[in-house]
Parts: sequence; structure tokens; C-alpha cells
Amino acid sequence: MSGWYEVSKSSNGQFRFVLKAANAETILTSELYSTRAGADGGIASVQANSPHDERYEKKSTKDGHPYFNLKAANHQVIGSSESYSSDGACDKGIASVKANGSTKTIKDKTLPVL
Repeated sequence: MSGWYEVSKSSNGQFRFVLKAANAETILTSELYSTRAGADGGIASVQANSPHDERYEKKSTKDGHPYFNLKAANHQVIGSSESYSSDGACDKGIASVKANGSTKTIKDKTLPVL
């Protein structure tokens, strides 16, 4: 089984998506989008950009924990990882986004549960 995307709505009505690995761990979280179409476009951008090494930007939090951003060709951030305990763990996170980013499976969490 491969990963999937989950699209959800925030408390202020904006949309975001997360990319989950096969083990259901969140490996990438998007920015907020004002429309569902914007979130869908963000997913398409992850699908297109996740295979490319040069699209990953490694950074560190204020307290020194590594994380990464996935950027589009225009250098805009598409999504960010969690912070990791080590550079090696961060590299594994990038590898997981590369492995799962091309998935076409999207779970819609914006619909009310009946």
C-alpha cells in the first residue's frame, strides 16, 4: 500500500492537505488555501515536484531541529515537514515524500459525516 492525501477544512473555512505515508504518518503539510480548487492545485504540485531533489529545502527550527520544505519550480513552498530529531530522520522524511508524493489517492475530509 502506498500513501495518500487528506484534504480538510480548518476552523476558519480554509483548506489544507496532508500527505500521509502508508503507515498513516503525516509526512508533509500544506499551507492554507482559500478554496478547495487551490488545495487540489497544491496536491498536483506535490505530485509534480516531489520526485526532484532540487525542490527540497532543508532548514532548522529555532531550537535546531531539522525539517524541510517542498518547493515548486517558482520557489514557492508547497508543503512543510514536521521537525525531526536528526538530519538522518529528516532525510528519511524526504525519501518518504519522494516515494509517496505521486499517489493519486485523495481522501476528502471536508464532507460532513452522516
